[in-house]
Amino acid sequence: MHEELDRLPTESVRPGLADLDQRPGAELVHLLLAAERDAQAALARAEPQIAAAAEAIAGRMGQGGRLFYLGAGTPGRLAVLDAAELGPTFSVPPGVVVPLLAGGPAAITRAVEGAEDDAATGAADLQAHQPERRDAVVGITASGRTPYVIGGLDHARSVGALAVAVVNNPDTAAAACADHAIEVLTGPEIIAGSTRLTAGTTQKIVLNTLSTAVMIRLGKTYGAWMVDLDATNSKLRRRALRIVRTVTGADEAVAERTLAEANGRVKVAIVALLAGVSPGDAARRLAGSGGRVRAALAAAPE
Repeated sequence: MHEELDRLPTESVRPGLADLDQRPGAELVHLLLAAERDAQAALARAEPQIAAAAEAIAGRMGQGGRLFYLGAGTPGRLAVLDAAELGPTFSVPPGVVVPLLAGGPAAITRAVEGAEDDAATGAADLQAHQPERRDAVVGITASGRTPYVIGGLDHARSVGALAVAVVNNPDTAAAACADHAIEVLTGPEIIAGSTRLTAGTTQKIVLNTLSTAVMIRLGKTYGAWMVDLDATNSKLRRRALRIVRTVTGADEAVAERTLAEANGRVKVAIVALLAGVSPGDAARRLAGSGGRVRAALAAAPE
């Protein structure tokens, strides 16, 4: 097992960097940024895998399912970040996107040594939420061999939930136990084994891409507009008003009044103004259209 870890590309040393610690600061920055740019090629090669996984996750969540993230260390913290941002951006209710981090909440800010080495805990943490067939589970592990993640993915498949693995090495155990494997092959890091760097960057991009694509497929946007945002502060309230004005062409006073009558719900205000109906009728149209603005606009008048 340890010998297998030693052979992983992400644990290898890049050639020509034996004097890395003696390089000037400007050269270090150049090397690190060049490595991040090179990571884009690895992401491009994984694009079909990301697209297939996004479509599969949207299919499960479209049936009312939840999305779980499983990770340890950097991948787990990135998962927590992605899950936290989906609420205000897309009005995702609490408990719909659930990040599970090896070591629990304490591991967000401080490493919990050994937490990632327990497959049974990964399975138990997921089981505590009683996953079912309409749910999707995304496990993120640069090495592709993290026991916590593999335990969770194994349990996901055992109950019929969709299992997706995001890894940075080829032919890994995590990929083997997933329905969809996203292999972003970033290779050796500038600092050997420090996968919080290039591998971590690609993991963040993959999670951003997956969750955003899924939200779009679920009708959380109208065109490129963020019409399902939760306007919880002054910046977001101004954004909500700007979206309503831009989409409908209404002047500020009309848009502001309609948005207030819609209790701040951007979708409702947009449908009300574009369809020429009351906010109450707009809300009913949206409820009957799965929350999709285009379908609500196309719905026959009551």
